[in-house]
Amino acid sequence: MEFQKLSALSLKEMFIRQIRDMILSGQMPVGSRLPSEREIARQMQVSRAVVNSGFSELEKQGFLEVLPRQGVFVADYGKNGNINTLNAIMEYHGDTLGQVEIHSIIEVRRALEHLATDSIIKNSSNEDILGLEGLLEEVSAAKTIDDTVLATFSFHHKLSVISGNSIIPLIYISFKPVVTQLWKRFCLRYGKEALYDSVLCLYKCIKERDAKAARRCTDKQLNEALEGGHQIF
Repeated sequence: MEFQKLSALSLKEMFIRQIRDMILSGQMPVGSRLPSEREIARQMQVSRAVVNSGFSELEKQGFLEVLPRQGVFVADYGKNGNINTLNAIMEYHGDTLGQVEIHSIIEVRRALEHLATDSIIKNSSNEDILGLEGLLEEVSAAKTIDDTVLATFSFHHKLSVISGNSIIPLIYISFKPVVTQLWKRFCLRYGKEALYDSVLCLYKCIKERDAKAARRCTDKQLNEALEGGHQIF
């Protein structure tokens, strides 16, 4: 049994959550104009500094658009959002995503993993591939779900690095909050051993330099997550 650390939210964090929840629940529709900082501060009984810094953070998350001399508006976050927007939506839904969002993320992962493993099998040295064994052992030896998820991310990120494509590692890093939440959800449902098995399967295919087998391994795992026995939504 695992327990998570408890911590109190700051006024800024509570402000951000309240505004974000009002946007995501539809209470504040896209395009609507928010009251002035002074008015919001009065109603919520916080300082204008809290409101101002909260607005800035919500703008970074893609939920608000701050227009000088015009005001603050709810942004079209579904169309113009970013990875921070997706992470915030996951938090709003209890670290879960809807079926459409999960399907889209998994399909992107599939494409990236195929690209990375194809390149590794074709171009990487035996030394690079054998260097993955240490990370594989970390996944196996992890005692908690959180440690298993972090070790799994390290393994996949290393794959992206040794692929030789300089952009893939950047994409993996940007998706870290999303994929780790999905892996955590997977482990909570099916156990951390199931996540290790998926990593082991992929490693064996890479070690044997069998690109077709590596693709089949990736496809099998992701198809199981989408519509098979290991669904994550």
